[in-house]
Amino acid sequence: MADQGVAISMVYPIMKSLVQKGLDPAEFFEAAGFDARLLQDVEARIPGEELERLMKAAAAYSGDEHFGLHQGQMTDFADLGILGYVMMHSHTVRDALKAYQKYNDILCSGFNLDWKTEGNMLLLRLFMQHPGRMSRHCVEDMAGSVYRMIGRISNRSIPLWGIRFEHDQPADTAPYEASFGTIPAFGETANALCMNAEVLDYPILYSDPRLLAAFEAIAQETMDSLSDSAGFSVQVMRWMKNNMVTNFPTLQQTAESFGTSARTLQLKLKEENTTFHSLTAAVRKELAIGYLKRREYSIGDIAYALHFSEPSAFQSAFKKWTGMTPGQYRTQAREGKLSPARWEPNKKAFN
Repeated sequence: MADQGVAISMVYPIMKSLVQKGLDPAEFFEAAGFDARLLQDVEARIPGEELERLMKAAAAYSGDEHFGLHQGQMTDFADLGILGYVMMHSHTVRDALKAYQKYNDILCSGFNLDWKTEGNMLLLRLFMQHPGRMSRHCVEDMAGSVYRMIGRISNRSIPLWGIRFEHDQPADTAPYEASFGTIPAFGETANALCMNAEVLDYPILYSDPRLLAAFEAIAQETMDSLSDSAGFSVQVMRWMKNNMVTNFPTLQQTAESFGTSARTLQLKLKEENTTFHSLTAAVRKELAIGYLKRREYSIGDIAYALHFSEPSAFQSAFKKWTGMTPGQYRTQAREGKLSPARWEPNKKAFN
């Protein structure tokens, strides 16, 4: 899904944090230059950069150097709206995290989590799905809220084996130990929580299959509505995927499908900072990864399905996208050995 920004409801936790500190949110919004009238539109969305700006401004306004960290400690399921209720009624922690992955765009398009296990260790990574780095306050809010929710839905105390943050270490680290029971490693290459892998299988205290079905239906309906309003490039990618089964879509065919000229289509894609070539590469890569996770497809089958002239052409393209051959990717994916770096798309390869 294209970056749809952040739901306006994500501003409410900032308001709650300010009120908890005895401050007036209305005065803060005026000082921060934020149009509070947006809060009256429950379907409004703001750019992710604006949320990060507000978090930084709130930290400065309140004088709280650890504003994001403290906000994460206060996160409630109600703050996450329908996503929170889906997580609350999932069967296990693993299912709840999958729901977070699947429906997180409802709240914060572009921000998400992923995980891998190595033996009895679980590495839960927090990241942005577009270029850039999350600000310190936003990532600490996300880390604190995810850790708090895992503990609450499982009704257990979850010891952390470690925390990694990309940002630099602040002067005062004591609040981290109070929040997480340990002091993070700073200046790392990823933002991640490390804990025992058995946490994934913890049952959820509030799980109710009937409520889960109802909340998931609402969540999916909301996701569909976001997709319907997605940018032009996302619509083009969706069309490409549907047509890839029968033929490799050309620029001219794609333009005709959208009732426009090839030049106009290229200009519209340029407005969204992408190109037709980039989209075809992204679609092929996404489909290739899906096929490689299924044992029944050989490398030759996948090359044919993606309309490469020969398997060697597919292997060269895939290595350019990921840094690995299809065979290496398949092996490492099955053995759970993909490093965090492999979770990031090679964006240069699409240009």
